Amino acid sequence: MWKNGANYSVQTGSEYEPIGEESRPLLAAQGVQARGASFWSSAFNLMNAIMGSGILGLSYAMANTGIIGFSILLLVVSSLATYSVHLLLLLCDKTGVNSYEAIGERAFSRPGKLVCIMCCCSLSLAMSTYLFILKSEMPAAITGFMSTETSGKWFEDGVALLILVTLIVVLPLALLPKIGFLGYTSSLAFFFMLFFTIVVVVKKWSIPCPLPINSTVSLSLNTSECTPQMFVFSLKSAYAVPTMAFSFLCHTAVLPIYCELHRPTKQRMQSVANVSIFLSFVVYLISALFGYLTFYTHVESELLLGYDTYLPRDVVVMSVRLAILLAVLLTVPLIHFPARKAVLMLCRGEREFSWLSHSLSCFFILTFVLLLAIFVPDIRNVFGVVGSTTSTCLLFVYPGMFYLRISSEPMRSLNSAGAVLLMVIGLVVGVLSLCVIIVSWAQGP
Repeated sequence: MWKNGANYSVQTGSEYEPIGEESRPLLAAQGVQARGASFWSSAFNLMNAIMGSGILGLSYAMANTGIIGFSILLLVVSSLATYSVHLLLLLCDKTGVNSYEAIGERAFSRPGKLVCIMCCCSLSLAMSTYLFILKSEMPAAITGFMSTETSGKWFEDGVALLILVTLIVVLPLALLPKIGFLGYTSSLAFFFMLFFTIVVVVKKWSIPCPLPINSTVSLSLNTSECTPQMFVFSLKSAYAVPTMAFSFLCHTAVLPIYCELHRPTKQRMQSVANVSIFLSFVVYLISALFGYLTFYTHVESELLLGYDTYLPRDVVVMSVRLAILLAVLLTVPLIHFPARKAVLMLCRGEREFSWLSHSLSCFFILTFVLLLAIFVPDIRNVFGVVGSTTSTCLLFVYPGMFYLRISSEPMRSLNSAGAVLLMVIGLVVGVLSLCVIIVSWAQGP
């Protein structure tokens, strides 16, 4: 709370103690709230927002950049993501608003509503892409466990299976009024990713190098190709940059998670972000490294396809595929939360919570993304185009622009210079990503 121009915190027994800038509540004007989400619940939510099915493509990115090259790029991207979260928390401290979209509106007034629209588009397409992956991959993941051939079963229909899991899993979780309630499912999703990483490490010694030739494998590696490359520079290296740049996109979820954090302070929320990004960095690096050291230059763009080729019907690999799909499924409600918040801000502004508006917006968004996943066959390509622009803006460009617009610090200050750097990097990554997609389309399948 504010008292006589100084920063104070409300303590048990209504005693006031002055506290420092880093440890005072960011949204002190909102008053004392009930106990919020724990530190680790918030960290799991943020990690779930960060990690998705993109983890399957990181080994391919390492094959095209080299072990040291990949590690440097991953470290740079994770550091930039941490810094952009830092800027968002500073802006939250200055303005007292509690959402990414509200900061955009505060920075640019009515034109700032464009941020809400971009958030809605990016997050809706992300959810549609995840649902499309479930529709495409889940029937095969389930039938893989069947000992005999099946045909005509209901679980082989991807659309029916998608509608079922949306109604049974996604909808109830999406209807929850607080993002903190998703901490339990987010922790489960993180352990699925951890299980995937452990299996990738263990299976490194199940597939020899050079790769064997048998009735199902027509590819053979020379022994010289079993040497890992430290640096790789080629046209395909450009394909790795967008994959890695978007591997830490979680910024629309940061402030909603912060708002429900127990004892919310800038320092505490920054610690949540640091822990989440660090653990995601470790999981990314280990899974990418051992996936690359298993297949070397012949690693597939989707890592699990290589295991399907050389370890067909391996129960552990099939379990990992199902675990990844379940992790993707549990990510959808988490992405839905900031998407719904953006829709409500566009339609209702900063009005008080209403169950009617909450439920209607939830049903509308889920119906919309479900229809996209079912009826748009190229939804991944659409997300690639929109994601290369909107995601770059949300991750790099907008945090820098917001800070320069709202902050009163001189341009030569450290944070202002960092904000300019974020914007420049965001523009470069966005243009590069769009060029990569155009080239991919031009080359064809």
